[in-house]
Amino acid sequence: MSALLGISAFYHDAAAALIQDGRIVAAAQEERFTRKKHTPEFPAHAIKYCLEESGLALDELSAVVFYDKPLLKFERLLETYYQFAPRGLRSFLAAMPVWIREKMFLKKMLHDGLAQIEKYDRKKCKLLFPAHHLSHAASAFYPSPYSEAAILTIDGVGEWATASISHGKGRRITLLKELRFPHSVGLLYSAFTYYLGFRVNSGEYKLMGLAPYGNPDAEQTRTYIRIIKQHLVTVREDGSIRLNQDYFNYATGLSMVKEKKWQSLFGFPVLAPGGELEQAHCNLAYAIQQVTEEIVFKMAAEAKRITAADYLCLAGGVALNCVANGKLLKQGLFKEIYIQPAAGDAGGALGAALAAHHLYFEQERNPTLEGDAMRGAYWGPEFSDKEALLAFKRHKAAYQRMDSFDQLCRTVADLLEQGHVIGWFQGRMEYGPRALGNRSILGDARNPEMQKKLNLKIKYREGFRPFAPAVLYEDANEYFDLPAPSPYMLLIADVREERRIKLPDRFHEMDLWEKLYHERSDVPAVTHLDFSARVQTVHRETNPRFWQLIASFKEKTGYGLLVNTSFNVRGEPMVCTPDDAYRCFMRTEMDELVVNDFILKKTDQPDWQNRSKWMEAFQSD
Repeated sequence: MSALLGISAFYHDAAAALIQDGRIVAAAQEERFTRKKHTPEFPAHAIKYCLEESGLALDELSAVVFYDKPLLKFERLLETYYQFAPRGLRSFLAAMPVWIREKMFLKKMLHDGLAQIEKYDRKKCKLLFPAHHLSHAASAFYPSPYSEAAILTIDGVGEWATASISHGKGRRITLLKELRFPHSVGLLYSAFTYYLGFRVNSGEYKLMGLAPYGNPDAEQTRTYIRIIKQHLVTVREDGSIRLNQDYFNYATGLSMVKEKKWQSLFGFPVLAPGGELEQAHCNLAYAIQQVTEEIVFKMAAEAKRITAADYLCLAGGVALNCVANGKLLKQGLFKEIYIQPAAGDAGGALGAALAAHHLYFEQERNPTLEGDAMRGAYWGPEFSDKEALLAFKRHKAAYQRMDSFDQLCRTVADLLEQGHVIGWFQGRMEYGPRALGNRSILGDARNPEMQKKLNLKIKYREGFRPFAPAVLYEDANEYFDLPAPSPYMLLIADVREERRIKLPDRFHEMDLWEKLYHERSDVPAVTHLDFSARVQTVHRETNPRFWQLIASFKEKTGYGLLVNTSFNVRGEPMVCTPDDAYRCFMRTEMDELVVNDFILKKTDQPDWQNRSKWMEAFQSD
C-alpha cells in the first residue's frame, strides 16, 4: 500500500491532503481548524485530521510531499533583488531572515512541524519537492476524467513560473511552455485588486463581482482598456505577457503598485479598504476583467495549438475566475474543461501528493469519463449526532430532532419558501473555497430581497456582491444557458432569455446602488447585473442529501434551485465543526440552523436577541 501526505504552507491557504494507492482519502485547509482565514502556517491540524481519517501514522507514509521547490524560490527572490538593485534594499534586509528560515531550512521546519503531531522516525521519512506549477497541473489532470488533456496553470507566482502549458497523457505530465516572473496574469489582476481597495490573495473574487457594474459602452471604460494595454501589459498572440515594471512595486517593494503613477494613468488615487465605490472604479474593474479574459483565451488557444488535445484542465488561482472559465467553455475550443475545485494554493497539497504517486513512484492511472476523482470535493471532516449534541449542550441550545430526513427536507423547504435563511451543515466539509452544500447558507432564489438580506444581515459584507445558485443538475438548463455540468461553482452561465426582466432605458448610466436592486429575472437573488450566475449543479450521486433538499423545495414551489453561499461571515473561514456553526448562527440574523437531522430555531435559543455576545473580531476579507 502506498500512502502519501501532501502539504502546502508558508505563503497562503495552507492545506494538507492524503492519498492511498492514488485515491484521495482526506483533504482540508488549515484555516478551517485555526479559524484564521487564508493562514500560511504549517497545517498541523489539517495533517492530524488527514492521518486520523486514514487511520495511518506518520511512519506508515511512503513520503511527505511539499508543493513547491523552496531553494528554487529562494533563487528567484535573490536574483530579482539583484536585478532591481539598489531598489528595494530596505525590504530585502527586512525579509532576508524570514527567507532563510522558510526557504533554506524548510526541511527542518517540516520535520519540526510533523514532530508536533506525533513521534516518527525522521531518517525514514522521505521528503519530496515537486515544482509549484507541476503541483497545480497534477491537481487538475490526475483527478480529471481524461486520459489525455492540455493543462493550463495560471497564478501569481510559484518559484519562477507564473503560468504554464503542459500535456497530460496517461500518468505523465510534460511541461511545454511557461511564463516567468515578474510577468504574471495573477499579479496583474492582484494589482488591480489592491488599487480598488480589496485585499490581495483574497479580494480578487470581489473584483470579479464588481466588474459587471462597469459600463461596457462608456468611453471611460474603453479608455481604461486602452491604457492598461498601452502602459501596463503587452499581450502577445500566444497569451504570453510582459508587465511594465515601471508601474509595479511587487518585485522588490512592500506594495503591489506605484500609486502616484497609477493615479496619473487612471485619474484617481488607490481606494482605501472599505472606501466608497464610484462608477470609475466599476469601469476599471470591468476593464481589467476584459483584459484578463483576453489573455486567458489566448493562453488556452496556444495550449490547444501545441497539444492538439480535445480536453483542457485548469488550475492555479486564476482558474477561480469563473467568468473567464464560463466564456472559455462557450467558445468551444475544447470539448470539455475540467477545473480543480481547490484551484489555488490549497489544492497544491493534493497535486503534490498525486504528482509524487504518478511521477516519482511511477504508478499508472485509470481515469474514467463517468466522473472525476474529486467526487464533489467533500474531503474534510464530518461530525456525528453525538458530537453535534455535545456542542448544543455546551451552549444550552434548544433543538428539535426530525424523525426522518424526508421530514427534515419538507420542513426546511417550507421555511425557505417563507423567506427564512437557513444554515445548512451536513456530512464532510468541502475542500476548496466554495461551499457546495455541506457548509452552506441557503435562501430562496425567487425572493427579490434575499441578496440584500444575505449581504447585509447574514454575511456582513459589501452589498454589491452576488450570490450563486445551487440547481438540480437535471433542471439546470431550465434556468441557465449552461453547456456542461458545473458541480464546483466554477463556471458562469447566462440566465435564460425567457426568465429575464427587461432592463430600464439608460440602465448603464444609473449609479451602482440603483443598478443593484433592480429586479432582473424570476430568480433575482442569483441573477447578476449582466444576467449571469455562478452556477453549481447539484448531483444526486455526489451529494444525495443536498439534492433531496432542493428536490423537496421544487416539489413545493416548482423551482429546483436555491441560493447557496458559504457558511461564514465576512473575514471568517467557512465553518468546520457544529460549534463553529452554532456560533456563526447566533451572531447573524439567520433564522434556523440545520445540523445533520437537527433543526435549531433562532428564537428558541437562550438570549437570542443579544448577538453582540457572540461577535468576534475577524480581519476584513
